[in-house]
Amino acid sequence: MTDLLLGVDLGTSSVKAVVTDLQGTTIAAAAEAYSVQQPRPGYAEQDPAAWWDALCRTVRGVTSQCDAAAIRAVGLSGQMHGTVLLDAELNVLGPAVIWQDQRSAAQVAEIEARVGRERLLAIAGSPVATGFMAATVRWLQVHEPDVWARVAHLLLPKDYLRLRMTGTLAGDPSDGSGALLLDVHTRAWSSELLAALDLAPELLPPLHPSDAIGGALTSAAATALGLHPGIPVAVGAADTACSALGAGAVEPGVLLLTLSTGGQLIQPVAMPVIDAQGRIHTFCSALTPAQGPGWYQMGATLTAGSALRWLRDNVLGFTGDDAYARMTALADGVAPGADGLLFLPYLAGERTPHMDPRARGLFLGLTLRHGQAELVRAVMEGVTLGCADAFAVLAELGAQPEHVILAGGGARSDLWQQMVADVFGLPVRPLQMADQSAAGAALLAGAGVGLFDLTTTARTWARYGAPVLPAAERHAFYRSALARFRAAYLHNRDLMDASTP
Repeated sequence: MTDLLLGVDLGTSSVKAVVTDLQGTTIAAAAEAYSVQQPRPGYAEQDPAAWWDALCRTVRGVTSQCDAAAIRAVGLSGQMHGTVLLDAELNVLGPAVIWQDQRSAAQVAEIEARVGRERLLAIAGSPVATGFMAATVRWLQVHEPDVWARVAHLLLPKDYLRLRMTGTLAGDPSDGSGALLLDVHTRAWSSELLAALDLAPELLPPLHPSDAIGGALTSAAATALGLHPGIPVAVGAADTACSALGAGAVEPGVLLLTLSTGGQLIQPVAMPVIDAQGRIHTFCSALTPAQGPGWYQMGATLTAGSALRWLRDNVLGFTGDDAYARMTALADGVAPGADGLLFLPYLAGERTPHMDPRARGLFLGLTLRHGQAELVRAVMEGVTLGCADAFAVLAELGAQPEHVILAGGGARSDLWQQMVADVFGLPVRPLQMADQSAAGAALLAGAGVGLFDLTTTARTWARYGAPVLPAAERHAFYRSALARFRAAYLHNRDLMDASTP
C-alpha cells in the first residue's frame, strides 16, 4: 500500500484538500466554498462551524477518490490574521473576525500609540492593520466587553480546525506572527505586546514548529471526516508560509510572486529583516532556522487578477470559460507600452509600497485610437509594474533573487510569464501546481511523521514549466515605464485623496 498524505488549506472563500503520494504527485483533490458575512459596513466574518462542515465534505470528497487507509498524516494551512473566540469549555463565542475586517481602524491607531510604531515594527516585524488579531481583540475589549469577559482562548483559523480534529490547542510561529502579538526574533508570543493590550498569556495557544505533530485524529472527528482515528495531524502553518513551501521557495535567492486576486511577493530570509517604514511584512516561515530560512519578507499588492476580472465584467462584458484567453490573446497583439496607455491598478487602495488605502485606479494617456486590446494590455502591465514597484522595497532591503517563481492564475498565462520576466529582468519559473498551499500542508504532514526531510523534499515536490527568459530590450523599456508609473501615482495622489469621501 502506497503511503499518502492529506494537505488542507483553509482559505477565505473555500477549503481545499489534496491527497499526495510521497513524491508530491496529486492523487485526489477537492474543494468546498463558503461565504464571508458582512453584517455591517466594514465587517468581515465567517462561521467556524461552516469551516468545519466544508472541511468534512472536502475530505470525504478526496477520500472517495483514493484509499483512505493509506493516509499517514494530515497537515493544515490557513488564512492569516483572523480571530476565533472560545470560552473555557472550548465553545465558539460568535463568528470569527477575518483578515478582511476593517472595523478596528481606531484600535490600530491606539495600538501604535500604546506601543509606538517603531517599537511595534521592531518586535512584530510588520505594521498592525485592521483584521489582524491584535486589533480585533482590542476592538472586542472596547465594544463587546460582555463577550470579551467570557473569552478563555484565542485561536487563528487553522488552529480551530485542528482543535476540532484532535481536541488539542496549539499554534505555530508562522501564523502567530500574523497576529501581531509575536516577537519575530524569538518566534514566541511577545510579553511586551501582550501587556500593552492587557492580554493574559494563557489566552494564546502554545507554539510548536509547523511540522510538529499537534495531536491525533479523534474518533468523532474521524467519523465526520471519513478517516481512520489516530492519524497524526501536524500543527501546520499560515497559508503564505505553506505557499512558499509548496512552491519550493525554501532558500534565499528565490522570489515567489503569486498573481491571484492580489499580488504577493515572498522572499525567504535567514534572519528577520524589518523595514523601518512598515512597507512590507516580515513573518516567520514554516521552517525552523535549523531547517532553512526561518523568516520571509512579504510585499502585497491589493489588485492583480481582480483588475482583469473588473475589466472583463464591467468594461468588456466578456463571458464564458474562454473569456480570459480571449483577453490575453488581444493583449498579445499589442506592443509593450499599450500604445502609451498606462494603468494604475489601485482599485482597492494599495499596500506595498504605498500603504495608501485611499489610492485609486487610473488610466493615463487614453485616446480615441485605444480599444479593447490596449485596455487589456495596459491592465496586465499596470499590475506587473505595481508588483515590480513592491519588489523595489525588497531589493532596497537586500533582496537579490536569481529568478522568479510565478504562481497563481498569472502562472497559467504565457503572456504574463513573459511580461513578468521582462519587467523584473529575471528568469521566470512558472509553477505548475493547482494549490501549493495545500501541498505545503501535506509536506508538513509527511515531515512531521518522519517520512522525509522537509526542506529537501520541498525542493523536489515543486513542479515548474520551462524557464522564461527576459528580453534585454523590453526590460530597458519597462524600466522607463516603471518610472512613469511611479510618477503617475505621485502626481495624482492628492487628487485621489480629494476625490475620496
